[in-house]
Amino acid sequence: MADAHARNHDYHIVDPSPWPFVGSVSAFLFAVGAIMTMKGLHIGTLKAGPIIFTVGILGILYTMLSWWSDVVNEAEHKGNHTRIVQMHHRYGMIMFIASEVMFFVAWFWAFFDSSIYAGEEKAFLRHAFTGGHWPPTGIEVFDPWHLPLLNTLILLTSGTTVTWAHHALLHDDRQGLKQGLILTVVLGALFTCVQAYEYAHAPFSFGGNIYGATFFMATGFHGFHVLIGTIFLAVCLLRASKGHFTPKRHLGFEFAAWYWHFVDVVWLFLFVSIYLWGSHWGAAFHGH
Repeated sequence: MADAHARNHDYHIVDPSPWPFVGSVSAFLFAVGAIMTMKGLHIGTLKAGPIIFTVGILGILYTMLSWWSDVVNEAEHKGNHTRIVQMHHRYGMIMFIASEVMFFVAWFWAFFDSSIYAGEEKAFLRHAFTGGHWPPTGIEVFDPWHLPLLNTLILLTSGTTVTWAHHALLHDDRQGLKQGLILTVVLGALFTCVQAYEYAHAPFSFGGNIYGATFFMATGFHGFHVLIGTIFLAVCLLRASKGHFTPKRHLGFEFAAWYWHFVDVVWLFLFVSIYLWGSHWGAAFHGH
């Protein structure tokens, strides 16, 4: 008699998993802990906010590690990710990156709206925040040809190294794959260090002016994405060292490369918009 549980289709029916529930509870604790910490709320005399926040963070990290480990096991050892499943994963990754694009469009929109209409007389609140100038009166901006240019070169180089790693994998060059990934992870970490140094020496703050708010939100979220992408590639490096990925089956690494190239492209727009437009070009546009 044929096995009643034998699969006769190309789709992956996911096994029951505790991680959606654990992740939801952890996210709830994270949110409650963050609110309690920021509001200074107590449970009796106990400052429970930081404790709840930490438990939530640890729960989220544990959920991510465990859930993604299950996904890797399904793909690498169980063979559940058929061509049809992989195609749907690609669609999902494409939609995720598209949603990320629109996320950054919102910050670009806010920055350009504030800069282009900085001197509009009818927008009296905007005029009060900018002084009718862009960059706003009293704001000393970064020199785009110093640290921002260095970070641009770092990210462009990292895009080259991750492409090298992908090319090496397609030609079954395991050593080239690992070398390319190591360089990309190092460059990603270097970018984060340079941006942290830049933030520490910023001549303006997040609050009190529209320039600082839009600058730190746009570049800060991009920096967060670089950090996530670096971790993504570091996991791929770990998997590659364990013998995962083949020239024909490497969806996890392919998604990491897509994400990294997306981060590269966003930075190019940030460099031109925030650093160039927000300094020399913006001042020239308004005649200052």
